[in-house]
Amino acid sequence: MSEVDGSAAFDALRRAMAENAEQPEGPARNARAEQLLAEAEKLNIPLAVIEALGHQLKVYNYSSEKAKMFVPFARLLRMWDEHPEDFDEYETHSLHWVFKWMTTGMLDQPHIPLAAMEKWLGEMEHRYRLAGHSERAVRSAEYSVAAHVGDLERAERAYAAWLAADRDSMADCHACELHEQGWWQSQRGRDEVALDLWAPVLEGEFTCAHEPHAVLASSLRPLLRRGRLDEARANHLRGFRLVRSMESMRGAYADHVEFCALSGNEARALELLAERPAYFTADGHPRSRLDFTAVVALLMDRLTELGLGERSVPGPTGRSWTAAELADHARAEALALAARFDERNGTAHVSEQARARMAQRPLVERLPLGVRAVRTVAAPLVAPPAPALAKEPDLPALVAEARRLSDTLRPNAVEAWAAVARAAEGVELDPRDRAEIADHEAMDLGPEGIELFERAAELYAAAGDPGEALAAHARAAYVRALAGEVDEALTAVAGPCDEVLALYSGDGTGVLQTASVLMSRARILMRAVHETADDGVLGEADQAVREVLALVDGRAGDDVRLAARVAEARAMLAELAARRGDLETAAELFAGAASEFVAAGLPWFAVEYEARLAGLMHHLGDLAGTERALRAALEHGGPHLEAIGRAQLHLQLAEVVGGRGLAEEAAEHALEAAHWADEAGEGPTLGALARHQLGGFLLRLGRWAEAAEVLESALPDLSAERHGEGAVVQTQWWLGDCLSELGEHREAAERRLQAAEIARQWPEQHDHATLAHLAAESLGAAGLSAEADRAYARAGALWRELGNVHGLVRSLRARAWLALRAEDGADAARELMAEAVRECQAALGDAEADEDARQRLVGELGHTHRQFGDLLARSVPEETEDDPIQSVLEEALAQVVEAIVVFASLGDGALDARTGAELAAGWLAADLSRPAEAAARARAVLDAYGDAEGTDDTARSRRAEAEQMLGLMAGPDS
Repeated sequence: MSEVDGSAAFDALRRAMAENAEQPEGPARNARAEQLLAEAEKLNIPLAVIEALGHQLKVYNYSSEKAKMFVPFARLLRMWDEHPEDFDEYETHSLHWVFKWMTTGMLDQPHIPLAAMEKWLGEMEHRYRLAGHSERAVRSAEYSVAAHVGDLERAERAYAAWLAADRDSMADCHACELHEQGWWQSQRGRDEVALDLWAPVLEGEFTCAHEPHAVLASSLRPLLRRGRLDEARANHLRGFRLVRSMESMRGAYADHVEFCALSGNEARALELLAERPAYFTADGHPRSRLDFTAVVALLMDRLTELGLGERSVPGPTGRSWTAAELADHARAEALALAARFDERNGTAHVSEQARARMAQRPLVERLPLGVRAVRTVAAPLVAPPAPALAKEPDLPALVAEARRLSDTLRPNAVEAWAAVARAAEGVELDPRDRAEIADHEAMDLGPEGIELFERAAELYAAAGDPGEALAAHARAAYVRALAGEVDEALTAVAGPCDEVLALYSGDGTGVLQTASVLMSRARILMRAVHETADDGVLGEADQAVREVLALVDGRAGDDVRLAARVAEARAMLAELAARRGDLETAAELFAGAASEFVAAGLPWFAVEYEARLAGLMHHLGDLAGTERALRAALEHGGPHLEAIGRAQLHLQLAEVVGGRGLAEEAAEHALEAAHWADEAGEGPTLGALARHQLGGFLLRLGRWAEAAEVLESALPDLSAERHGEGAVVQTQWWLGDCLSELGEHREAAERRLQAAEIARQWPEQHDHATLAHLAAESLGAAGLSAEADRAYARAGALWRELGNVHGLVRSLRARAWLALRAEDGADAARELMAEAVRECQAALGDAEADEDARQRLVGELGHTHRQFGDLLARSVPEETEDDPIQSVLEEALAQVVEAIVVFASLGDGALDARTGAELAAGWLAADLSRPAEAAARARAVLDAYGDAEGTDDTARSRRAEAEQMLGLMAGPDS
């Protein structure tokens, strides 16, 4: 092979290694590195072999096959010792750098003796000293060895020496150092110190290939322990997104599974396990396998404790697993691995840590994450249980307590009477007690309770209470209406109404019983109103409600039951007013009803009417009133609100406060809505809508990674049929924005194109055009120039059809820049930019455009001339002869000067744009060897801003650049 051929082959090898380095972590990348080493060995170039070994070592290190990296390192070290002159400066640095990987990497392999690690530690110290490096990296490695074996005294000494030593080129990056320092502080019980150390990494000040990935994972338990739950949630969503595709981060992945197990998110933890089946068996890195199996055991124990031991769960391939079976298997494997480490180390430290990890208890009952999840256990009862007496209550005590609860309309009255019924089995009770037991059992049965209500009526009559007997008959009639038999119910309630009024007039019963019968008739008529638009029925219902009020209003006193009748009747009048279209009156009456329930000490009854009030207020455009009503409903519902009601209220409140620009609070309400929708079993319906909203608010807050996780979680459940095409498109749109901000441009393009495809069918095409344009931007950023050009062309055609000149011109400019990237694309780029100029000029010739529109078009023309000039300046190949360069630069300068003229016509509103163009023209003049013209441009910029210092960053920057230009142009020709 000639020297020229060898050099070309070496260059090709380097390109192949660079391409392989960009591939996803895993066996395929490792196998390719092995092939490349074989190719390097054929070149007879020592440096080629050195670089190929270094590449192989790195890909092994960033994979689950870390155990393989010791062989290429040993070969590299032997080559260094024999022929150090074969190593260039970079490879010399790399060899010393990976010494740290070898020394600490041995800790992860229990088959490597501790003595060998200590020997390598000494070797590292010796070689670093010879190379003139600081001992910082050596002391860091010593700390790692001591911490691993549990020698806390030595670890603390080495830790202090590590921090005291100077940072040099061998020190780990700031992010990695801070991660390890914080981890140690957390292990020593100093969570706040750890979190302070991690803050610069979490905030993005320091990053690297594996950070903030690892810090985000390590921070989860400390944040849970400190009660900083919002941060824990955010770090999980951000961090899991980073480690999901990185095969080498099994330990960090385990931290996320553990977080879910400790925060009541067992279902999500199972989903995480299912995503990575290889983690159960990959044995190239025993230490992370120990971490993973210990966390699996923790999770499976938790599921078993919740009564789900027989549940099918993801586990090692080759067989099916129940939670209980996998718990035993994972625990045995974790302890066996720990024992191997301890045998090597001569301590029990690793086993103690593993047992402690597996024995952890949940740190919070449930931390809503906002992402799609299915509860692994039944939702807990929302309402608190009936108060328990100090000792086993006797039957009279149970009856007394049940009667107290029912007489005061407490939420647990039905349950209390059920307890009485259980305790009374086989016991002779008087008719009154049996009547109340039957009455409340019937209430609990709903439409199936008709016969029990009738039985209760017989028992009340036998007990000498004819009024309450009629009330029970009336309740039976109302249940018929609930079952859809409204006419039959009206017939059934007519007799009790006549009888109770006759009784009441003769003092045969009281207001309470009479009101109960009349209220049943009113409720039945309200059901009739719901089923018909007949004004006659509406009038009958209104009359029936007013009869209740005429009987009770003013007579309630301290009896909450009568106060409740008044409030309910007020709410019925509100509903009837809404039916008539009198929304203001309806709102006033709903507000009054809610206030009366609260005043009576029955706030949970107010919730329904406050929710109705919120809807009316929103319809009337009173957003402040809407917000007040929703907040009141959540407050008054307290623990008694059903999960679905809580979800609906939170979602409505999220929309209202989000509309006021309070994105952070709106996100909190959307998060609660998603959580309670999942609890109610409405995750695919209301929950998906809540996640859609939550993702949008997180996006608005700039929390891109969290928003992306939530939106991706919402998409599988969102459908055009249930949620509307608009919600699906908006979710894809928002997700594309998030992915774009995260640098995932290919994925962003995919989401935007999917959304555009749906919007393509809509009558109004603005969204279609915008999405096509955004997709083109993403395709361009992903390096897919041909695809980006097609998408810009599609967007441009749509903008033209819509008459949107700005969109059309921007798509043409973008295509021009794409064309310039292509080989021999300068002419196409020039033509596209010229077309953009012509489109602006043609639009300005339209006499119908108003002045504001004309001003915007003038600005667009200015920016197009400016970009045309920049494009021309960059279009000249470096090897072009001087005369063609001069010609193109003259053309570029002419375009930029035209931009200056256009911007000047817009006055002060385009000052910054004009001065930017002035400076660009100045630099072009300088390139054309016209220093006087360049200096004049610089002085024009200084004159434009005057003497005012101001606080404008652009002005300061432009002045500084102009001063610099003047300084460079100073000379005999200036």
